[in-house]
Amino acid sequence: MSLVVVGIDVGGRTKGFHAVALEAGQYRAQLATCAIDELVHWAVHEMAARVIAIDAPCAWSTDGRCRPAERRLMEQRIWCFAPPLEATAQAHPKMHFAWMQRGMELYQALSRTHPVRDPRTSPDGAYCFETFPHAVAWHLRGGNANARRKRSERRALLEQLGIDQTALINIDSVDAALCAYTAHLAATRSSLLTYGEMATGLIVVPPLGKTFASDR
Repeated sequence: MSLVVVGIDVGGRTKGFHAVALEAGQYRAQLATCAIDELVHWAVHEMAARVIAIDAPCAWSTDGRCRPAERRLMEQRIWCFAPPLEATAQAHPKMHFAWMQRGMELYQALSRTHPVRDPRTSPDGAYCFETFPHAVAWHLRGGNANARRKRSERRALLEQLGIDQTALINIDSVDAALCAYTAHLAATRSSLLTYGEMATGLIVVPPLGKTFASDR
């Protein structure tokens, strides 16, 4: 049986989740849903994913400031969202952090079958981890990614990776595919780079050495 992995882009309660499955590194299927139970059933049971990579924080801030993962990304000039304290997220009047809350609910729903782990030290069992498509693109492009050009840059990366994107009709599914590619690297024990620490949340990306054509 071929190795299957899943990448998930997380949105708020209205936008929902976009997930892409890769089998042996190639596009297999996708799902868009607002229901966590439907997503978990699809990824765990229908796709039988071994590794799941999720574009959402896996832990809240412990002190109201950026986690070490975000601080390290920003030191590399990789702009990113940082999770607040959980209480801050819950109390926000405009639900600004609702998508992060949905991400946390997803990690909890996956915890029985796919707990959060460091892919560099994980055994052969199933697990999930946090990733970030902008950072994935930044590393794959050799430190040159512009969020304003994300649609064209990220589609070009998928083409160079040999991943069929015919069915990926929006940027959310493209981002999910980049997450899935990172999960594929983890599942095949390829080199990975991590930002942060397990205690506060690792962000996992391909290493900078995996460079594709850039427009610099």
